[in-house]
Amino acid sequence: MNLSLRPLGPAIGAEVEGLDMSQPLSEQQRHWVEHALLQHQVLFFRNQSITAAEHVAFAACFGDLHRHPIYPHVDLHPELLLIDTAVTDVRDNAIWHTDVTFLAAPAMGSVLAARQVPDFGGDTLWANGVAAFDALSAPLRSLLDGLTATHELTKSFPTSRFGNTPQALERYEKARRDHPPLSHPVVRTHPATGRKALFVNEGFTTRINELEAAESDTLLRFLFSHVSRPEFKVRWQWKANDVAFWDNRITQHYAIDDYRPQRRIMHRATILGDVPF
Repeated sequence: MNLSLRPLGPAIGAEVEGLDMSQPLSEQQRHWVEHALLQHQVLFFRNQSITAAEHVAFAACFGDLHRHPIYPHVDLHPELLLIDTAVTDVRDNAIWHTDVTFLAAPAMGSVLAARQVPDFGGDTLWANGVAAFDALSAPLRSLLDGLTATHELTKSFPTSRFGNTPQALERYEKARRDHPPLSHPVVRTHPATGRKALFVNEGFTTRINELEAAESDTLLRFLFSHVSRPEFKVRWQWKANDVAFWDNRITQHYAIDDYRPQRRIMHRATILGDVPF
């Protein structure tokens, strides 16, 4: 296949060379990418001049695709989330988060394509939740394993920012009704590797259910800070036509909002996953 990997750090991230996403994936290529994703958690591909249809086709090789209840989508492709600073308030991306953990079965992964990037700024960081969990002391790992936490759509998507027109408010209220708060394990087990990872994130997690409110707030603040330690992270400087594919089950990411008033346009396909355990 002539595919190769260039690791970008000891904890997370690798660049893939030799794959053309504009062409259908063979079964051998699909297995190779899946294995590389399990090894490195986030994969990067340079120089991928793919159409929206090709983007959807690549992501669909790995599972069914999610349609976001609030964000706009690319014309003719409801599975492709449009992240455009000229269209949508994207401040919810500039926070450590794991995609759509407000779903009962959150995303397995996401495939993000850079369509227009600023001349400088706009990098994205990813963090390895397995490495973050492993770095905790044994007593704290024991405490966390078995606890559950509440995840809420409205934490990242408040009415004040996403319900500011009658049409937007109607869509927002439907999303809120369709996605009530739900619980996931604080520590989830990867279904393919059996590794344990922290599964709370600043974007959607509101409280640890088994603790008193003050205890929950204190512990969540620590965990949100802990996962962002430099040794767990990789930083990607985008170029137009770059693509990133990450394992959403065991990672968090942060899109740095430091490039205004320059415009940034990204398209994201979100691959549905399974119920965390």
